[in-house]
Amino acid sequence: MAGKKPASDTATAAPKKPRSKRSKAAAPIPLIDQRDIDTLVAADHADPFAVLGLHQAGDQLVVRAYLPGADAVTVVARGDSSDLVELTRVHDSGLFAGIVPEQCREFAYRLKARWGSSTWEFEDAYRFGPIIGEIDEHLISEGSHRRLYEVLGAHPRVLDGISGTSFAVWAPAARRVSVVGDFNGWDGRRHMMRPRGTTGVWEIFLPDIGEGACYKYEVRGPDGRVQPLKTDPFAFYCEQPPGNASIVHRLREPSWHDANFLQARGGGDLVHQPVSIYEVHLGSWRRGEFGRQLSYRELAETLPDYAAWMGFTHIELLPVNEHPYEPSWGYQPTGLYAPTSRFGPPDDFALLIDACHRAGLGVILDWVPGHFPSDAHGLARFDGTCLYEHEDPRLGYHPDWDTYIYNYGRPEVRNFLIANALYWLKRFHIDGLRVDAVASMLYLDYSRRAGEWIPNIHGGRENLEAVDFLQRFNEIVYSEAPGIATIAEESTAWPQVSRPTSGGGLGFGFKWNMGWMNDTLDYMRRDPIHRFYHHNQMSFGLTYAFSENFVLPLSHDEVVHGKGSLIGKMPGDDWQKFANLRAYFAFMWCHPGKKLLFMGGEFAQWAEWNHDRSLDWHLVSEPRHRGMQILVRDLNHLYRSLPALHRYDAEWRGFSWLEVDNAAESMFAFARWGEEDDKPVLVLCNFTPVPRTARRIGLPRPGRWREAINTDAYDYGGSGQGNGGAIESEPVPSHGFGQSALVDLPPLSVLVLTLED
Repeated sequence: MAGKKPASDTATAAPKKPRSKRSKAAAPIPLIDQRDIDTLVAADHADPFAVLGLHQAGDQLVVRAYLPGADAVTVVARGDSSDLVELTRVHDSGLFAGIVPEQCREFAYRLKARWGSSTWEFEDAYRFGPIIGEIDEHLISEGSHRRLYEVLGAHPRVLDGISGTSFAVWAPAARRVSVVGDFNGWDGRRHMMRPRGTTGVWEIFLPDIGEGACYKYEVRGPDGRVQPLKTDPFAFYCEQPPGNASIVHRLREPSWHDANFLQARGGGDLVHQPVSIYEVHLGSWRRGEFGRQLSYRELAETLPDYAAWMGFTHIELLPVNEHPYEPSWGYQPTGLYAPTSRFGPPDDFALLIDACHRAGLGVILDWVPGHFPSDAHGLARFDGTCLYEHEDPRLGYHPDWDTYIYNYGRPEVRNFLIANALYWLKRFHIDGLRVDAVASMLYLDYSRRAGEWIPNIHGGRENLEAVDFLQRFNEIVYSEAPGIATIAEESTAWPQVSRPTSGGGLGFGFKWNMGWMNDTLDYMRRDPIHRFYHHNQMSFGLTYAFSENFVLPLSHDEVVHGKGSLIGKMPGDDWQKFANLRAYFAFMWCHPGKKLLFMGGEFAQWAEWNHDRSLDWHLVSEPRHRGMQILVRDLNHLYRSLPALHRYDAEWRGFSWLEVDNAAESMFAFARWGEEDDKPVLVLCNFTPVPRTARRIGLPRPGRWREAINTDAYDYGGSGQGNGGAIESEPVPSHGFGQSALVDLPPLSVLVLTLED
C-alpha cells in the first residue's frame, strides 16, 4: 500500500507491475526541505513519517529514506526486485530521496540498500500507515483503556500481507522516540516513530521483525538530551538478568484446561469459604542439580501436587514480574507486564497456572503498584520528565527503598496499573492479587519526618489520589473478573479496607491482619514462665477480628533479615520448640481469619529463608519435622472439612470464648460455630509445659467429642498425652452449657474437639 492510508491487518491483492522498470527525473527538483534534513540527521525530527516514505510533492511522487551509513539506495518493485529508481544522496550521513513513477501509488515498493560490498532488500517501515485506531486513541487519552496491553507494547502482526511487529509507547513529553535493537544496530536514527496526536503515544510497524527480537526505546527528552535506553513498559517478555532488553512476544491464548475450575470460582464467595494460602518464592522453593533454579514447566510438575496434598486452597507467589535485582524477590519490578524470564517464557508461566487450577488450587500474585525502582532502563523519567512518578520528591520518592511513587492522579498512570491488574487476572487466569505495601500508598507522610511531605488539599496526611485509585482498581477488577480476590497488605488501622467502596471503603476482599501476627508471634517467642504477663496478646485480636475480612499471615517477612525461622523463634529446648510451634499453628488454624503460611514453615525449617538456595527438604525425613508437616496437612484438611472453622471467619456469630482470662495457667478455650446444622468445634489451648489435668470444659451438645487434632500426638512428634482420642459429655453445667466433661490438656498443646455423629 503506497501513500499514508491507515494500514490494516489484511493481505492485499498482487501488486500491479509498472510499465517502466526505471524512471529518471528530467531535471533537478527540491526533494526534501533543509530543515527536515537537519532534524532527521540529528535524530530530532518531531514527525519523521511526515517526511520519510512515499509522499506527494507537487504533481510528483517522492520516496525518502534515512539509512545511516548506506552507500546507495534503490526503490524496487516487490516480487521481482526490479529496480525502479536509484535515490539521490541528499546528506552524507545516509539520507536519500528521489522521484518515483506514478505507478508506485498502485503497488507496495521495497528498498534495496548497499553498505560496502553487502546489499539488502527490505520493506520500508515508513510506507505503512497508522496502526492505532481512533477509539483506542480516545480511550488512551482519557485513561480508560482496560485492554491497554493490546494496543501499547510490541505486537507481531501482518499488515498489507507483510509480517512484522508494531511498536507503541507512551512518551508525551519526548521530542523523538525510536525503536532500537539488533535489527538496526541499536541505532536510534533508523526507526524513529510516529507521534499520535494528543495521546502522547508513538508508534511504528517494523516489517520482518518477529518474536524473539530484542528491543528497547531510545527517547530524546524535551530538553534535547537522549535518555538511557528504556525497556518497554508493556514488554511481555524480557531478557534474563543481567540483560534487560525487552523481547518481542506474541500475546497468544494459552492452552487452558481449567474451565471447570474457573466456573466454580466465578460463583464462589471466599469470605465464607476456606482459604488457606501457601506463600511461595519460585526461585527457592525447590532447586535442581547444582542449585539450578527450576523452570515454570518443572515447577508445574511438582509444586501444585505438593500444595494440594498439603491441603492448601491457594498458592501465593511472590512477585513474578521481571526485576533486575534478585535480592528484591520481585518487589522492585521493572517489567510489570512480563513474567520473569528466569524460569522460562510467558507461555510456560501460563502452564504453571493451569497446572495449579487442575490440582484445585487458586493462584494469588503479589502485585506492586506502590512504587517502582529507580533503574535507568525502567520507568524513571521515562520521557525525560517525571512521567510515571511525581516531580516533587516529597510526593514521588520512597526514601526507605530508593524507589519512586506512581502519580496516582494522572489518568494514564492509573490506566497503566489497572490494565496491568486485568492483564494478569484475565490473560493468565490469576485468581487474586495481594497488593503490596498499601500503607505506603495511603499516607503522604509514610516513613517521612516533618517537612518531608506535602499535606493534601484538606491539610491531612491521607493520599487522596491513592485512595481513589485503590477504590477504582477494586471496582474494576471485581466487575471484570468474577470470583477473584484482592488482598491488602495494610499495616495500620486504616478503616474499611475490606469494605465496599459504596460505603467509603477501599473495596478489597481481604486485609492481612498484621496486628494479630505481631501480637501472637511476640507471645509465642516468650518463655512460658513469662506468658502470664502477656496473656492478652493472644486474645486482643478478637477485639477487632471482625472489623475487616482478615487473613492471618505468617509470611516471608517473618523469616528474613536476621529474624530467624518460625521454629527458631520458639523458646525452650528442641522438644519445646516443636511443641510450641505445633500449638501455635493449631491456634492459628482455629482462630477466625483466613490462613497464610510461607514455604518451609510447614515442616519447621531451622534455617532462615535464603532466596539463593532451596528449602531444606531433607528435614522432612526426620520425625519431628515430618510430624510438623503432617500436622499442617491435617489442620488444612480439618479446616476445609468443618464449616464451623471457616464459614463465619469474619463475623462474631462464628466465635465465642469459653475461657479467656486464665492468665495464671496460660489457657484459652473457645468455640467456633457455623450454621445450625454444622458441627460446632471446641478449641482448648495450654501454652505452658505443664500438663493440665481434669479440667472441666463446657460442651455445647451432649455426646462423644473426638480429638480431631491433638498437637501432642505421637504422629506429630509429641509425647502422646491426651484423652485417649475422645471425651464423653455429662450433664454438669459449665461455661454456660448444660453439659461438660473433664479434659486433660497436654503440655504446650492445642486440642480441637468435634462432636461425633
